[in-house]
Amino acid sequence: MTSLTCFKAYDIRGRLGVDLDEGIARRIGAGFAVALGAQRVVLGRDVRASSESLAAAVAEGLTSQGVAVLDLGLSGTEEMYFATSHLGADGGICVTASHNPIDYNGMKMVKAGSAPLDPATDLARVRELAEANTFDAALQPGKIVPSEGVRSAYVDCVLSFIDVDALRPLKLLVNAGNGAAGPTFDALLAELRSRGAALEVVRMHHEPDGRFPNGIPNPLLEENQPVTATAVRSNGADIGIAWDGDFDRCFLFDGAGRFIPGEYVVGLLAEAFLAREPGAKIVHDPRIVWNTQEIVTRLGGQPVQSRTGHAFVKQVMRETGAVYGGEMSAHHYFRDFMACDSGMIPWLLVLDLMSRRGAKLADLVDARRAAFPSSGEINFRVADMPASIARVETALAPKSVARDDTDGLSLSFDRWRFNLRGSNTEPLLRLNVETRGDATLLAEKIGDLRTLLDADD
Repeated sequence: MTSLTCFKAYDIRGRLGVDLDEGIARRIGAGFAVALGAQRVVLGRDVRASSESLAAAVAEGLTSQGVAVLDLGLSGTEEMYFATSHLGADGGICVTASHNPIDYNGMKMVKAGSAPLDPATDLARVRELAEANTFDAALQPGKIVPSEGVRSAYVDCVLSFIDVDALRPLKLLVNAGNGAAGPTFDALLAELRSRGAALEVVRMHHEPDGRFPNGIPNPLLEENQPVTATAVRSNGADIGIAWDGDFDRCFLFDGAGRFIPGEYVVGLLAEAFLAREPGAKIVHDPRIVWNTQEIVTRLGGQPVQSRTGHAFVKQVMRETGAVYGGEMSAHHYFRDFMACDSGMIPWLLVLDLMSRRGAKLADLVDARRAAFPSSGEINFRVADMPASIARVETALAPKSVARDDTDGLSLSFDRWRFNLRGSNTEPLLRLNVETRGDATLLAEKIGDLRTLLDADD
């Protein structure tokens, strides 16, 4: 039995030719079919050069077990989520490495109803079967069926989250990063304009290109943000929108080209949903919480905390019936989108909010940024992760007024708070710090924590 190193905590990801190739992809496809007892499976892929051949191999594995493959072709992960429920399929797979390096690829998977695979049962079973590789061929092989009309239905679903008639004329700068977002954005824009929306759009890096001539699309990285920020300013846009490779995350820039950190977008979207559904539950992750909690509580909603990570947030969304959930990493989840994340719904909701208030994006977030300054996620590569966390705990826990261990170590004090957690995917400690209206205190506490954590070096 061969151990497959491409299986990670929640999905599949690895270096091409090392952790993942067509043979492994074929085994994963067959394992997915058997583990879920699937008869119909949606299959999509991103724009990477390796994704077409890997998706073909997954399809071979699926059809070898009698599965009908509902092929989306080039698409975003969220289109796979949508199609799985829309078509009543038994599961869905998107071949994508999102924002990972060029020599990586992977897969994101869901089961019926677009529910995430349980890591301990579903994903573990797929791995067990793929590693054993002892599949019997089905008596009747499955077929690959092109999925007609899915994108049109997806567009209708996404646009149902806003009042198109309420949109005022706005100028958008959009950066698809040569990923999969371009064609889907164009389909949304065409429908918006057909319904009378007066949106002016400037496109950059719009054509899908698996060579990524302008770099891997990951706008969360600070070094990747200036190209979009500069274009926003030079084109006089009202808002900038950038996506990662499979566009399940979008990133926003105001009219001055300033990047809007994800935690403030969570607050904005929470406000938008509570205006429609008073008293609703809003899910947030434990890294940066005060801004979101204050908004939700003040507007009569119920804040609900989840562990970081899509599998955990989606589970909490489904368990609580929350209308919306957001992570500061720019993953945004919607009850009426199968409790799944979308990179297209958030910017539409922000346009809707800007239009209803007659406000600039900066007007919507500047006061919140001043009221609750935050550090953004700071990563530390340490020699001994448990020892580093213990050192911080020993130094600061006795002085804290509240402690939370939902995900890593969170300690709160009168005027500041931090969360420190180990990465689920890399050998890194991730630190987030926030204060109540005090940027000077924020810088001071970041320095104190940096000193504690850098003691390993």
